[in-house]
Amino acid sequence: MAQTNSQILPSKEATLFRHLVQNYETKQYKKGIKGADQILRKHPNHGDTQAMKALILSNQGKTDEAFELCRLALKNAMKSHVCWHVYGLLYRGQKNYEEAIKAYRFALRLDPESVQIQRDLALLQVHMRDYQGYVQSRRQMLQAKPGLRQNWTALAIGLHLSGDLAGAEDVLNKFEETLNQAPSKSDMEHAEAVLYKNSIIAESGDVARALEHLDTISKTALDRLAIMELRAKYVLNLDRKEEAQKAYRALLARNPEKREYYDGLEKALGLNRASKADHAKLRDMYHSYAEENQRADAPRRIPLDFEEGDNFKQLAEKYLRRMFTKGVPSAFANLKQLYSDASKKETIRSLVEDLAKEEPQANGTTGGSHKTNGHHPTVTWQLSINYFLAQHYDYYLSRDLKKAQDFIEKTISLNPSKTDYTFNMTRARIQKHLGNIGAASKEMNAAREMDLKDRYINTKCAKYQLRNNEHQAAIETMGMFTRKEAVGGPLGDLLDMQCVWFVTEDGESYFREGNLSLALKRFRSVYEMFETWTEDQFDFHTFSLRKGMVRAYVDMIRWEDDLRKHPFFTRAALSAIRIYCLLHDLPSRATDGQLNSSSELSEADKKKAAKKARKEAEKAEAERKAAAAKKPQSKADDGAEAKKEDTDPLGLELVKTQKPLEEAMKFLTPLLDLSPKNIDVQFSGFEVYIRRKNYLPALKCLLAASSIDSEHPKCHEMGIRFQHALSKVQEALPSQIKDVIESTYLSKVPKTPLAEQNEAFLARHQSSARHIQAAVRTRQALRAEESTVQSAQKLVESLQLDSITLADAEEGSRLLDEIQADAHVKSDYAEAANKRWPDAAFGVKA
Repeated sequence: MAQTNSQILPSKEATLFRHLVQNYETKQYKKGIKGADQILRKHPNHGDTQAMKALILSNQGKTDEAFELCRLALKNAMKSHVCWHVYGLLYRGQKNYEEAIKAYRFALRLDPESVQIQRDLALLQVHMRDYQGYVQSRRQMLQAKPGLRQNWTALAIGLHLSGDLAGAEDVLNKFEETLNQAPSKSDMEHAEAVLYKNSIIAESGDVARALEHLDTISKTALDRLAIMELRAKYVLNLDRKEEAQKAYRALLARNPEKREYYDGLEKALGLNRASKADHAKLRDMYHSYAEENQRADAPRRIPLDFEEGDNFKQLAEKYLRRMFTKGVPSAFANLKQLYSDASKKETIRSLVEDLAKEEPQANGTTGGSHKTNGHHPTVTWQLSINYFLAQHYDYYLSRDLKKAQDFIEKTISLNPSKTDYTFNMTRARIQKHLGNIGAASKEMNAAREMDLKDRYINTKCAKYQLRNNEHQAAIETMGMFTRKEAVGGPLGDLLDMQCVWFVTEDGESYFREGNLSLALKRFRSVYEMFETWTEDQFDFHTFSLRKGMVRAYVDMIRWEDDLRKHPFFTRAALSAIRIYCLLHDLPSRATDGQLNSSSELSEADKKKAAKKARKEAEKAEAERKAAAAKKPQSKADDGAEAKKEDTDPLGLELVKTQKPLEEAMKFLTPLLDLSPKNIDVQFSGFEVYIRRKNYLPALKCLLAASSIDSEHPKCHEMGIRFQHALSKVQEALPSQIKDVIESTYLSKVPKTPLAEQNEAFLARHQSSARHIQAAVRTRQALRAEESTVQSAQKLVESLQLDSITLADAEEGSRLLDEIQADAHVKSDYAEAANKRWPDAAFGVKA
């Protein structure tokens, strides 16, 4: 950043200013501060120096001081592009992008030729998805430096993402016309650019021209696989069947396991799996590939998707014999997709049980004594079959956990290996499905101890420990593979490494225990991880163009647009929203962060809880200090921004928020934007909006949920609650809102009293535990205190339903707490539940 003409420094100070800029760029912040102070002693009102000092302070974490100093710099040098540029950088650091863009534009008006300001503005525009502004900025940068290829490519990307495909292609064509000589064959940037242009042509819908262009670049392109895949796709779309057959056969020669290639070949041959007349030809096609590739699984597995009856039975038997003879542990995982068809599920079960009675056939080339995976053939055969049946009876579509236990125990007794933990993992999974989470955790830990160097089983064990609310054990388990010198111990390293699955599971575990503060702390950490991934785009806006990886860059931009569709963000966000709703409903919980308020505890329990919280805080602080003391301070980053200290490790300040519903909206807004078809998202939206008294958005969520699954029991509950809420504020609502609600919803629901509607709903769904629970919650919402006893008894009776699941029974147990049922009713419920699920330990608090 050069100093401005309005405040030209003498030669000595000008040199110091240049060094100041270099110190900032090389992150030598202490030297930079020292140099800035040296200039300001002689020129205390030099705005550019004050601005650069503010920028360094900002990178040291002194945000307030940096903004104050930068505003002073602007006061002293209002027409300095450096000051306005720095002001924009400060706002960008605070993620206030609108203000940052305003500052950049003002700086650009003062110095229209500044490449650095123009580039920073363009980066922020693409980051904000302001493609029109980005195109304008990139066009100016191109006019300034037309000889730089990445300026042309960047403009094309901007036009492409803004929807102007013809303009994007035209820009790339014009650049190619400016080339005096053909690029070398090893020019990666050119090879990627021409493939990118081809993708733009195809995206415009002109497949014939895309194919023609692809043929012209195929000899010079470096990504040979992409060329082959694109050509196969194009000729298939153009209905050039013979060429498509050759293209897909060439791809299958490279990779006979990729299903997409088989799908393409089927279409090229004009075959349809839904047509039984084509099954014989399909069978021949896959048989030929199976014979040609003796080790390939795909041509043997795919026909099972469309074959039926005796043909399916013959192929399934052949497939199973092959898998059992080889001792492939993933045999069941490969076939469980077929279980959605009840007849195929039954056929597979029957086949496997018949095969269990046989002895393995001798290998034709090596004889019957040949060992598989170090085991005798008979052992491998029986081991594979029993393991398959254990998984079969554990699977939710064919569940019989008693049989699953018997088969897995037999499998483990046959297993001569002391290091193969696969079967012990399945034993743990069966225990989990039985509801015995404690036994599942112990069994998974035993499996882990069979191979202490395996990271996969280590993480699986930690997950099971968290499901059993064993936080410290899970941390210690994960600590075996984390950096020993990490600040904050293993948990600190997991947070630094953005181990999103662990943080989510840990948060859900604390939530189950009623520790709202630590649960919310973990869910906020997940939120911040996704924020970080969004911010990480800044590095790629320049890197991808510099390296020429434009196709991957466009894919990344589109992936980032849907980033918060990720299942882990959804899980964390839905749980965080529930906590914020609880904090709104029960603000007393914010005092100690516990779902079970300390006011409800005895004095002894209060002291015990306080002592436990104090010990956890002291331990976390001790670990942090110990790790910080071990970490050496390098000279290179002396004075650099230190990692911000966590001043609220237990999340107690988070739960004390005065506006929990506004905090909930931060999680809810991206969910409603990106996952509107997720019914749980719509339910969460309703919960937040009804509490905020935003009745139209609440109705929108209610209608959206009903359109997804109108029979879902929660739709009934939400509908009654919505009408109940309206009945209290009907007169206060504006007439326009009343009219919309009346025309879109109220005119279509019964006019009978809400309590009667709920009782009628309950009478219609006596055989569904989930519907009974929804009716009980609705009674609670209608403040029907006199029905608490009847509701509790109804929940107890629901345990006798054939359709009730373990998850339903656990939800019923939680519901008894919500309606504050009598202790003896809870005892009756636990006794009945334990009789049906003896391993689940109902009534035992964690």
